[in-house]
Amino acid sequence: MKRNRTPLYESVLFDLDGTLADTAPDLAAAANQLLLSRGLEPKPLELLRPMASMGARGLIKVTLGLEVDDPSFLTIRDEFLNNYENAIHVHTKLFEGIESLLSQLDEHQIPWGIVTNKHERFTHPLVKSMGLDRRTPAIVSGDTTAYPKPHPAPILLCSQILKIDPSKAIYVGDDLRDIQAGHAAGMHTVAAAYGYCGDDSPAHSWGATYLVQNPHEIEDILFK
Repeated sequence: MKRNRTPLYESVLFDLDGTLADTAPDLAAAANQLLLSRGLEPKPLELLRPMASMGARGLIKVTLGLEVDDPSFLTIRDEFLNNYENAIHVHTKLFEGIESLLSQLDEHQIPWGIVTNKHERFTHPLVKSMGLDRRTPAIVSGDTTAYPKPHPAPILLCSQILKIDPSKAIYVGDDLRDIQAGHAAGMHTVAAAYGYCGDDSPAHSWGATYLVQNPHEIEDILFK
């Protein structure tokens, strides 16, 4: 980013998985552990990556073929979540360009926060391991409020923490529910097509204010 550019928004909120951080490798490893512990062959990351935004439900379906109404689903889900919790930050890293973007926001003293549907049990250790908890006071998880995204409550709570006007802020996410939640909260939105967007619902069809193919393009939206 060029220096001395003018910010166009007063604040920026981000989804976590598939937007700020590439968590798919560790989520996939937790899912593959389900297979390995049963003597089955692991699935390639390329197959599991698009399901990362669906969490346990999506990854269990693509690995073991189980739906949420299967009698064994809850037991398998707990096993998957334990696998993930025990190795939550082995291969996870910020997407290329995100650190530069966050540094620019910090330099311009633009408040930013994280709004994720990941439960606090996983959000807090992951964010802490990446040092993001030292850079923003506003981290809202899927179980922080009564309703997760696409309900606007988590985004509105994050806005309250940062003391910002949602109409002057922007929300970045890689799932349709992110865009729905952002609009419901009165924010402009960015669809992050570089994330875990599935072929069944392409990012260009979500009605976001902006569409980006990589984090570097977000900088040109936020500054002029």
